[in-house]
Amino acid sequence: MKTRTSKKAALAAAVATAALGFTAAAFAQASDTVGGTTTDMTSAGNVNGGGMPQIQHDGDISYVSGGVGTDESAALKSAARQWPLAMRFTGPGADYLADVHVRIVGAHDTDVLKADARGPYMLVKLPPGRYTVHARYKDDDQTRQVTVASKPGARADFHWNTQ
Repeated sequence: MKTRTSKKAALAAAVATAALGFTAAAFAQASDTVGGTTTDMTSAGNVNGGGMPQIQHDGDISYVSGGVGTDESAALKSAARQWPLAMRFTGPGADYLADVHVRIVGAHDTDVLKADARGPYMLVKLPPGRYTVHARYKDDDQTRQVTVASKPGARADFHWNTQ
């Protein structure tokens, strides 16, 4: 009799544990939070997978930046073909740079994006149009004109002679 009661208790505990696990998973999906918080900038546990950093938002514009580690760098290079605008920031000897201040200006001199690149690559989802990209590293400003078409593929490369 005791064996039957113990088996029922164990079964009830297993069912309760499974139900709790499903509830937690459903909550995580509903809250759009996977692997930490939505402000986590690292690639650990994010929904992009494959070493991609977290996608950030500035208003209606989505962007991702990084590429300091080899996995993240490879993931961003591969993903660049699928984003409307891909930018790269390098220093002397093609050294990768981070902490580049980026400002993208659209029609009528309106700011479309203001963000800091967390590594040598920045990918931006922009609607088709003409844009001016301002990039500042340390005290040196550079500007590039870019045209984003309906298909991904616009590029802007920035190179500074200071490290």
